Amino acid sequence: MLAARTGAAGSQISEENTKLRRQSGFSVVGKDKSPKKASENAKDSSFSPSGESQLRARQLALLREVEMNWYLKLCDLSSEHTTACTTGMPHRNLGKSGLRVSCLGLGTWVTFGGQISDEVAERLMTIAYESGVNLFDTAEVYAAGKAEVILGSIIKKKGWRRSSLVITTKLYWGGKAETERGLSRKHIIEEIVRAMTHVINQGMAMYWGTSRWSAMEIMEAYSVARQFNMIPPVCEQAEYHLFQREKVEVQLPELYHKIGVGAMTWSPLACGIISGKYGNGVPESSRASLKCYQWLKERIVSEEGRKQQNKLKDLSPIAERLGCTLPQLAVAWCLRNEGVSSVLLGSSTPEQLIENLGAIQVLPKMTSHVVNEIDNILRNKPYSKKDYRS
Repeated sequence: MLAARTGAAGSQISEENTKLRRQSGFSVVGKDKSPKKASENAKDSSFSPSGESQLRARQLALLREVEMNWYLKLCDLSSEHTTACTTGMPHRNLGKSGLRVSCLGLGTWVTFGGQISDEVAERLMTIAYESGVNLFDTAEVYAAGKAEVILGSIIKKKGWRRSSLVITTKLYWGGKAETERGLSRKHIIEEIVRAMTHVINQGMAMYWGTSRWSAMEIMEAYSVARQFNMIPPVCEQAEYHLFQREKVEVQLPELYHKIGVGAMTWSPLACGIISGKYGNGVPESSRASLKCYQWLKERIVSEEGRKQQNKLKDLSPIAERLGCTLPQLAVAWCLRNEGVSSVLLGSSTPEQLIENLGAIQVLPKMTSHVVNEIDNILRNKPYSKKDYRS
């Protein structure tokens, strides 16, 4: 899948790093209801748009379950043969498309071709794949193209079925020359929507989405696609973590309900800030100590950064009570949002990745009571005029 980035003319790479990539999706998996309650809910939901949306979501979930059972029976298999069952990794639809992605994905920004060796990169991908992750994210700008090469080389070496993987990459910052960056036809064949439609029709990609686009830009792309009978985007990559909530919790849900655009989120640990390793300053081996990430160091030592560290200390007792680490709590908090299809993890060591993948076991513990506790500590919950969860 391709993602088109947006960037103002003349913006610097450092500015690109400060915002990074983004995305969010919508989970159509609803809670089980008894037949009586389900009928009552269906009756009640007919009086509200949000209720109708939830009803449709449950119907789609039921339809997928029926289709899956039919397919397994046709192939003489059982549910025990599915990836979700053998690994415990839940899968969700990306927006309203038929693309099923693991709710946790592995990102390659900073790490592949840069912070880690090729051997460690292979180890990380192996751990992720064997844990049920089918989504791997990269971009042409990561390590000046090396990240894409390393990713492809590992897949070829491991012999994994290409059909079992969902690979996402992003275009915009391709090179130094004016013709090697941006979203022109010279760079990606044609102007954005038409270019992506051509790429998909040529079999070079199956879906396309956006990264760091505003809701207005995404809506405009969708309108152009519909007007000229082209293919619209299916998702947006958006930054989402305990300290960054507005876009994913307010803007993207409305896009999902209107045009079916899902969300894939990145930086669940806020570039490592939520990991807790910056509680006593910036360690020499951390990402914030790198020369090209001076902006991250400044964010950490700022007044706002100190306030965030204090909030993390207040969240630690909740993590201890749930029997998990602070990073696991943060990742599970992102996953608890029904509007998030997949959360991209960025790890530099196998130990970090294994720890973050453990958030799957914490997700069932994210009750409304726990979420309210976290909100009371953060005090940054955005509010929308329309509540699609009601």
